[in-house]
Amino acid sequence: MIPVPRIWPGATVAILAGGPSLTAGQAEDVARAGARTIAVKDAIRIAPWAGVLYGGDAKWWGHHGPSLSAYAGPRYGIEPYSPTPDPARWGVAVLRNTGQVGLETDPSGLRTGKNSGYQAVNLAVHLGAARIVLLGFDMQPDGQDRHHWFGAHPYRTADPPYRDFREMFKTIVEPLQALGIEVLNATPGSALDSFPRVALADALQAAA
Repeated sequence: MIPVPRIWPGATVAILAGGPSLTAGQAEDVARAGARTIAVKDAIRIAPWAGVLYGGDAKWWGHHGPSLSAYAGPRYGIEPYSPTPDPARWGVAVLRNTGQVGLETDPSGLRTGKNSGYQAVNLAVHLGAARIVLLGFDMQPDGQDRHHWFGAHPYRTADPPYRDFREMFKTIVEPLQALGIEVLNATPGSALDSFPRVALADALQAAA
């Protein structure tokens, strides 16, 4: 498998995920600040300019792949959750699945954390991030019982196992600290407490 190239050395990388708090305004703030951006799955709809698209879900690629022809940036996924048997059909570079917990430092693989947001954090490390800013990492439904900013997935009915997700994130904290990579959670109302919660403007202040 082809390793992820270190194209953003020392950069601030914003990861836009699927939680219900994510807004187009937040994406615009990220763009204005000049932060590098990873769009996780449907976030590409409000950030079509994102530098990288990530999706660790074969069903998502199968449903949305035909509509992504205009996106020219790199696309990444993880085995076995990404497009099979022919990921090249959607232009996806599929990385090795090297386990659930911790941080994979080999740029040909990712740890799963049981969710695409976690995987995108690992991907940001491979890309060279020095600071990672999290948006749309609610890790809980909002007051209207919405799980995603865009509504429900058309192909899935089960609610996300948020408690499992939050427990998984605890295992990546020390490996990130050991590499000197700062992670800031700028998601309003997030239940994820593994990283400092900050205002988006403060998180983006030093964006490259």
